[in-house]
Amino acid sequence: MQINDKQVGLLAKVARSTRAAHAGEANVSILTLAAASYGLRPASEATVPTGFDPSAMALFEAIVEGAYLVAAADGVVDPAERAVFEKVVVEACSGVVAGGQIAALVADLADQLSEDGVDARVSAVASMAGKKPEHAREIVRIAALLAETSGGVGPEERVVLGKIAAASGLADAEVDVAIAAVHAALAAG
Repeated sequence: MQINDKQVGLLAKVARSTRAAHAGEANVSILTLAAASYGLRPASEATVPTGFDPSAMALFEAIVEGAYLVAAADGVVDPAERAVFEKVVVEACSGVVAGGQIAALVADLADQLSEDGVDARVSAVASMAGKKPEHAREIVRIAALLAETSGGVGPEERVVLGKIAAASGLADAEVDVAIAAVHAALAAG
């Protein structure tokens, strides 16, 4: 599926927002907050800068990996699909994570998936989400959203979303809630 820049922008906008802001809270997604820390990640063994949070970095990687696992659910992420996936992630991060960082992360995720298999990577994603249901929900939401870059959530993608939810301690119904929220947000544009 080819998507244009307007569609990329819409997907990124939905990724940056939460499902619903609570009273007095900003409407900023966990992805956006975690991306800010990931963007501050030191490139080498340098002294860690103020504002860098290793747990936020791990959460960002889990969110991107969850989405990548869903994108790869049909057995392949072709170069065009991968380029669109990376472009949406970069734009969703509002420029705080560079395209090269995302490309390197996605390359690592592809290697890990190839080496470990989907079930082991789902377990890794769930463990990076920790015991926080809101983190697991964000992983499932972003994965469902980025499935739109490859034609939507089909049966294979739904199975992987279900595995991520189950491994993270979420009820299977949470997957349907995430998918419905993504469709509603995209329709509202």
